[in-house]
Amino acid sequence: MQLIFWYNIAALYPVIAFGLPFGGPSLALGSANVLITPLCAALLGLSLNEAAYMAEIIRGGIGSVDKGQYDAARALGMNGTQLMGLVILPQAMRVVLPPTGNQGISMLKGTSLVSVLAISDLLYSAQIIYSNNYQTIPLLIVASLWYLLMTTILSFFQTKLERRYGRGFDTAPRRSRRSKTRTAS
Repeated sequence: MQLIFWYNIAALYPVIAFGLPFGGPSLALGSANVLITPLCAALLGLSLNEAAYMAEIIRGGIGSVDKGQYDAARALGMNGTQLMGLVILPQAMRVVLPPTGNQGISMLKGTSLVSVLAISDLLYSAQIIYSNNYQTIPLLIVASLWYLLMTTILSFFQTKLERRYGRGFDTAPRRSRRSKTRTAS
């Protein structure tokens, strides 16, 4: 919906003015059709949608850090910037990375929606080609394979990053000392 809204914003606001609020002078004035191109509408729609999800993911990651970490950093005399940069954000990264990677992959898949705006993305290019040669299914399969390849590559790098930031946090259940000695002998 956001993509279509931004693409058709000229119907609501034919002229877009940048300037001081509340009747102040306009610094720049332009036609909405000229300023909001299909590419601009796609970027606005996808980035605003993604920003809302990412803000919530980061808020949740920062909220997951134990409150004692804040107190310990303050006791060491850290200011707010040091507290966030050296203590909170590195710990929050472990929680933030998995949903961030999933959002990135989801956004990659969501880029196929911009074909509605006649922007030349992977799906739109496949549509143009199969409208000329009538090979609809083979070209859709090729586009699907390209999306699969790209998501596989992104998933690989996401796994590497999760392992990097997950060091020191053993998620596997620990075996008792008794079972370790039994398997060693």
